[in-house]
Amino acid sequence: MLQRLLFLAMLLPVLSWAKTSTEMSWLDNRFRVDPTVEQVSFIVQREIPSSSVVLVRPDGTKYYSWRHPENLSWYEESGMDIISIENPMPGPWQAIGKVTSNNQVKVLSNLKLDIDNLPSRLYQSETLKFTARLTNKGELLKDRDFIDRIKLTVVLYEYVESIKTLPKEAQPQPIVLGEFSDDGIGFDERPGDGIFTVALPIDVLPGKYRVKIASRNGIFLRTVEQEVLIYPPPMTVSFIQGRDRNEAHQLAVTAEKGALVPGSLAAHVEQESPDGNITISQGHAMPDEDGLRVTIPNGQEPGGYSWSGWLYATDNLSGRELIFSLPKSHFAVLAELQLDQNLELFRSQQEAKALAIEQKRLDKERQAARSKALKIMMISNTVVILLVIIGVILWRKRKFKKALEKESLVLPT
Repeated sequence: MLQRLLFLAMLLPVLSWAKTSTEMSWLDNRFRVDPTVEQVSFIVQREIPSSSVVLVRPDGTKYYSWRHPENLSWYEESGMDIISIENPMPGPWQAIGKVTSNNQVKVLSNLKLDIDNLPSRLYQSETLKFTARLTNKGELLKDRDFIDRIKLTVVLYEYVESIKTLPKEAQPQPIVLGEFSDDGIGFDERPGDGIFTVALPIDVLPGKYRVKIASRNGIFLRTVEQEVLIYPPPMTVSFIQGRDRNEAHQLAVTAEKGALVPGSLAAHVEQESPDGNITISQGHAMPDEDGLRVTIPNGQEPGGYSWSGWLYATDNLSGRELIFSLPKSHFAVLAELQLDQNLELFRSQQEAKALAIEQKRLDKERQAARSKALKIMMISNTVVILLVIIGVILWRKRKFKKALEKESLVLPT
């Protein structure tokens, strides 16, 4: 039995370089680290329930999940420990604990984090497809037990000269932009291919930044840093709302002079109605055009509307393809249309009221004129009657007087 163990111990370094990950299953959970290994990760599968293992270094030093040096990271979950060590001590290591019945320990050595170089010129509000790769001895790492638990994040820091000389409270705060995934969702092309992808939204103010890619949960010690410049967007986007239900909305895009390749603008716009229906509108610029206008149908139902989408262009300086997210915006077309209807009704009511007042005034004037005419007629008739009566009286008096004079002439003296 002792000869068998010695043979396995001698054979282990050869096996560890023959495969991207070495699965070991032998007595006492012992495994040997080759002197050429600069970094190693142990994936230890435990029984459930059980506490994390104790890791014993070749010189007898014990490491625990809650107590270990800075060159060691420890990720613990139910039934599994993942332990990564930078510059591990060569020799036999041992994991003590309730390891699974098949005594399986995987060793990953010489892990490296390779990432795409960020463009030297980024734009505020653009969305960038960004990839990273974990390699084990130069080959893509595809061990699901390991990569499913890695959370690689992209973090921005405002650029500050001599940042290490600043007190901790004065140093710039991290801005987490995104997290890589290898699940075949979103911008990731294929799940489980060892290529991590993130749709990186550049939602920060223009300026100079330091970019840091690292493991968020501490399972992986590798980090990569870059310096980038973020510029204002190379175009302006405006949503022009229709004035009434018969006029369509418009998305107007105007590019800065010389910033984009002429004719490269294209847009995809999704309008959501109050009942949840989606209307898609698309458009692209003609070969010599620097701007773009997309017609968006005007909704007919009452309620609130929203629109969002994507804008595509080509950078004129670098030839890089650009993607800009158009965040969801809300508007209420029919609320404004209802206001127009109310205003029209109000105006018609005011006009009717004014007509009624005018008609009433005219009727009153006619009534007053009629009354005045009647009074004048009555007065005139009264005057005429009085004049007739007076004339009759005077005529009778005169007649009576003539009669008296005639009688006086007849009587003898």
